[in-house]
Amino acid sequence: MESMNEPEPATAGKETVETEVGSVFVSNYPPFSSWGPQHVPAIADALSRPAARETDFGLYMHIPFCRKRCKFCYFRVYTDKNFDEIGSYLDALATEIETCATMPAIAGRKPKFVYFGGGTPSYISVKHLKALVDRVQAAIPWDGVEEVSFECEPGTLTESKVHALREVGVTRLSLGIENFDDEILRENGRAHETKEIGRCLPWIEAAGFDQLNIDLIAGMVGERWATWRETVARTIDLMPSSVTVYQMELPFNTRFSARVLDGSLEVPLADWDTKRAWQDYAYNELAKVGYEVSSAYTMVRSLEATRFVYRDSVWAGCDLLGTGVASFSHVGGVHFQNIDGWGEYLATARDGRLPHSRAFPTSDHDRLIRQLILQLKRGYLDAADFQSKFGVDIRTQFGSQFDALAERGMLEKSEDAIRLTRQGLLQVDTLLPSFYDAAYHGARYT
Repeated sequence: MESMNEPEPATAGKETVETEVGSVFVSNYPPFSSWGPQHVPAIADALSRPAARETDFGLYMHIPFCRKRCKFCYFRVYTDKNFDEIGSYLDALATEIETCATMPAIAGRKPKFVYFGGGTPSYISVKHLKALVDRVQAAIPWDGVEEVSFECEPGTLTESKVHALREVGVTRLSLGIENFDDEILRENGRAHETKEIGRCLPWIEAAGFDQLNIDLIAGMVGERWATWRETVARTIDLMPSSVTVYQMELPFNTRFSARVLDGSLEVPLADWDTKRAWQDYAYNELAKVGYEVSSAYTMVRSLEATRFVYRDSVWAGCDLLGTGVASFSHVGGVHFQNIDGWGEYLATARDGRLPHSRAFPTSDHDRLIRQLILQLKRGYLDAADFQSKFGVDIRTQFGSQFDALAERGMLEKSEDAIRLTRQGLLQVDTLLPSFYDAAYHGARYT
């Protein structure tokens, strides 16, 4: 059998770091472990204040249903809910949005983007989808929205469902392919097989979405150089608008993590150098056919034509109303999370009460660091933007961190911008904690 660490120019001679259990991907700041129930009163304060006119606003809806739970999944998802239970959840979700829509911080605002995430949003029926959209649009109209994103698993799609997604206004369909090898898909607990990918793609093309994004994961259990090359080649054959490549990590609450901790996982895990080499290979192959780097995770066919409004708005500090069980929000400078239990969330939301469980009110300095580390994921920072927004010269305030990363070959500095090298881009999430305040150094992320 081909070795997991088959020598390649990108990895030869480098020290490797094993994949261990723990969070690596950084999606917010301060770390979630610093959020707490004692700050929940700050949520009502934030929602009671009208928003600043210049602050963009977006709506996220968590659809927590899946056919199967992937062995690497750490999200709040359910695989045991029937049609009626799904309907009850979507009713609670719509009621939560209707309640939030009356709050001064939300009332009258037109979202710049709407995002259906999961779980697997495409798991729900067309009947459920249309009923949800009708209620949400009545509460928070999204006519004129710049982007509506919808996550899909190939095996949950039908031709009628694909066209229904287009009819309700979805502009970017994100297809969770992850890999094109059926053995790897089965080993990692994915619900779909490659035949289901091929079946749904003609429907997607016929529906005429503005963008098709394909998700891949470098480092799934059982991956080898040969299988990864094939996955990249088959992705390029499809020429989607964008390709997002994540390196697989093992947060604490996954099935794989439990097996790593008890020693029962027999299939070796790719180390971080190998996963970075695989992502680098994918980026190089995509670049050969004209794709451009959009972020540390995404290549696009055209930087001018392919936008990620949700991503760029969140990374620039927009107000994000996250709705649904366990969802995360950032409104009026306050981070907060919804209740993460099924029964308690449904009872609270359907009763017209705000279903919040923990929060963290941020300072101006917190928001500065948050925007800096999230925007560094683009691969560059514009010093003038931070000077204008925060009145801070980041080249001076964070000069020691930038210098240390430059010495390691992770970034390059110019008069106006700070740019990550390819080496830095491939491991950006491991670099970001160096910008944390001292109080959060070594803190558990979640």
